[in-house]
Amino acid sequence: MKQEISRVDPPAKQGPVEAEERILIRGGKKLKGTVRVSGAKNSVLKIMAAALLVKGVSVLKNVPNLTDVHMMAEVLRHLGAVVTISEGEVEIDATNVQDFEAPYELVSQLRASFNVLGPLLARFHQAKVSLPGGCAIGERRIDLHEKGLKQLGAEMHIDHGYVYASCKKLVGTRIYLEKPSNGATENIMLAAVLAEGTTIIENAAQEPEITNLADFVNAVGGKISGAGTYTITIDGVKPEDLHGATVETIPDRCEAGTFIYACMATGGEITIEGANPHHLYSVINKAQEMGAEISILAPGTIKVKADGKMKPIDITTVPYPGFPTDLQAPIMSVVACSEGTSIITETIYENRFMQVAELRRMGADIALTGNAAVVKGVPKLMGAEVKASDLRAAAALIVAGLAADGVTEITGLHHLDRGYEKLEDKFRALGADIWRR
Repeated sequence: MKQEISRVDPPAKQGPVEAEERILIRGGKKLKGTVRVSGAKNSVLKIMAAALLVKGVSVLKNVPNLTDVHMMAEVLRHLGAVVTISEGEVEIDATNVQDFEAPYELVSQLRASFNVLGPLLARFHQAKVSLPGGCAIGERRIDLHEKGLKQLGAEMHIDHGYVYASCKKLVGTRIYLEKPSNGATENIMLAAVLAEGTTIIENAAQEPEITNLADFVNAVGGKISGAGTYTITIDGVKPEDLHGATVETIPDRCEAGTFIYACMATGGEITIEGANPHHLYSVINKAQEMGAEISILAPGTIKVKADGKMKPIDITTVPYPGFPTDLQAPIMSVVACSEGTSIITETIYENRFMQVAELRRMGADIALTGNAAVVKGVPKLMGAEVKASDLRAAAALIVAGLAADGVTEITGLHHLDRGYEKLEDKFRALGADIWRR
């Protein structure tokens, strides 16, 4: 019998953040040294949901210690799974899961927890999951989830803030997504794992996290091919064909991108370890276009060198493999103190310029026109008191603070702690004057 893994407590900052907790940065220092990227939050959360398919023990490795990971663990425990979190690892035993309802008080805290819908429907032929509610960065609709699951044979309706799904059985079919939605691709893919016959998802999301999720499903006995491409094929298996397995989480490409852009904003020379350059082509391409020197030293190692005087650029966020919306805010901090005028167009989320007002407090010259931001570079940003509105805005304010004159104080740290593991410690190891109090 597997020895029980001792539980690691969640980060101290989980839950409401005390008013005095903040990150302080004395900017102007060039970054230098080596930093290691943590596992990808967006992979971990979806794989944790997928573990509900398995009557057995699933082990995830390279897991960051984030508040979102602990919140997803609470969702799974509510459903009856035994979840143990240790340093860099999560173990999930979903053998005795019997509940198929994910309540509002849990789902409302974590958008990714809506991805339990597909696995619960596949395993129990019924599911009741709270609508995830609004999000600061914009609306995230569930219509594509609903259409796809209905095509597999589910009956669905929404009542009093909950999605109810049921079926006598799920039957594979061909499903075309009107747009390549990550969440819809994942929920449909996971529901189809136990469907009769073959399911084909066309215009599927192609993100590396989708591929990592499919790798997990295949490791536990599922049959998915084509993940990471336009067309994903799922050959249904029987519940008894699934078994426990151990998988590795991919590196967090957003964290790697944040380090690249921080080096560009401050100047310096850093080495990023544990990254996957193949997941960062658009990020690296834009960095090079702005004048940074990027070298791939080994399969998982990226070297970045910059003089802190970057060129202007035009960027449009689009689904992978295009430029990621999650790095739109951090690169805005770079162009805000670059030479010339840059234009950033956001096509994914309508409210993802919420960092703009705070960057203006630091002296940035940014004008908004619809879904585009016109950023005129200034010689230097200035330290100020600012507040993060969401996860990526928090990262953007740290990048800006590292480059600014004077001291920057950042609050709203509960957003940062959802997706970055010990970010201030990693920057301090690169020579930044940054601390939390």
